[in-house]
Amino acid sequence: MNALDYARDLIAFDSVSAVSNVAVTDYIEAALRRLGCEIERLEYDDAQGVRKATVIGQRGTGRGGFAYFAHSDVVPAVDWALPHGPFTPTVRDGRLYGRGACDMKGSLACALAALERRREARLTAPVYITVTADEEVGMLGADQVAAESLLFRQMVDGEAHGIIGEPTELDVVYAHKGGTVLRVVSRGRAAHSSTTLGLNANLAMIPFLAEMRAIHDETEHDPHWQNPEFDPPTMRWNIGINDHTHAINITAPQSVCTIYFRKMPGIDVQPLVDRVFAKARECGLEITETNFGQPLYVDPNSPFVKECLELAGRERARTVGYGTDGARLTALRQLIVCGPGNIAQAHTHDEWISLDQLERGTDLYTRMIDRWCTA
Repeated sequence: MNALDYARDLIAFDSVSAVSNVAVTDYIEAALRRLGCEIERLEYDDAQGVRKATVIGQRGTGRGGFAYFAHSDVVPAVDWALPHGPFTPTVRDGRLYGRGACDMKGSLACALAALERRREARLTAPVYITVTADEEVGMLGADQVAAESLLFRQMVDGEAHGIIGEPTELDVVYAHKGGTVLRVVSRGRAAHSSTTLGLNANLAMIPFLAEMRAIHDETEHDPHWQNPEFDPPTMRWNIGINDHTHAINITAPQSVCTIYFRKMPGIDVQPLVDRVFAKARECGLEITETNFGQPLYVDPNSPFVKECLELAGRERARTVGYGTDGARLTALRQLIVCGPGNIAQAHTHDEWISLDQLERGTDLYTRMIDRWCTA
């Protein structure tokens, strides 16, 4: 099978994060076994009680090797705009359309096709293919891999060459941003606004929002909070607000503010977080923090990155503003992002990947197997 064959099969599975990915994981496991891999499988039930699965295949033994990472879940397709369904893979005008074609079943298809090309090769170092659950909703599968996987520990100890296959148009990406969410809640009391019986939750939130605006402006203009290696070079302090009020004549019983910002390498954001917590306490608000992952950073001048540039036929490595499972897999010292497709096509109402990128992705991953896993 080639990458297009694998991609068609993978897209046909509805593996939106809200549902179980067990069926598509079963397919991936069967493909890995057919290609001669030993299998490690990890499972858990998510917060809604839905069963999720991650699979890791290893072919070959020894230290080092090629460690490829993908995820099997996809974002919802409720706004899908094409005549065929989002899980009906369709080729038209040199493109493969379908939910997950770009992010990132097309990339996984390339890795499987590359391993199939070298199915009869005598490997001197292992090939690992890891496919996680729930990357799109918190990287929960990657968390489990980092905490429990014996094969991942083997990759780390053996200093394998790690590739996160997210879409970069096969550019070599040496760094990406992390993410943090702060959720702040003001409690009030609902009542008819013509009376004095209510307590509008927004009143306590207003001074808090003023401080959040001040932090936003500071992070946008003060170089202390910026990293020029990224475009944009800022953490993008994003403020959301919702008072959940269903009528204009009811005092808001609750007001919720969310702040999402993207941490960058080399910047200590704890002072900003401390300011948010302090202001929330001053205003009498509830606050929680959720960490969506640390930044990924590998020295762009390292021998590993230079070798990846040579294999990819690129002159220089770059950064991206989005996050990947790599945020959870930083124990792997040699780890970059490099995959087929353009991130601009991910999560769209007509998601697609070019057939040319599928072919080029297969070629690149094959070269990586040849370089790192064969004599």
